[in-house]
Amino acid sequence: MKNKIKLLDVVALTDDLPEPDLQRGQVGTVVEILAPDVYEVEFADNDGRTYAELAVKADKLLVLHYEPALA
Repeated sequence: MKNKIKLLDVVALTDDLPEPDLQRGQVGTVVEILAPDVYEVEFADNDGRTYAELAVKADKLLVLHYEPALA
């Protein structure tokens, strides 16, 4: 993985996760680093209510960027 995922990064799912009924593209926040490539991700609605929190492997996550990368 090119960019290392950090605590409090905003991430999106790259695949559907049928067990918790989460779809590709859903956005969450990394709230814990469980292992080198496993992260606890919290998914919350627009009112801040958590609707899912689960361990997700790094290969199922895409870090979202809100500012351009510096050259």
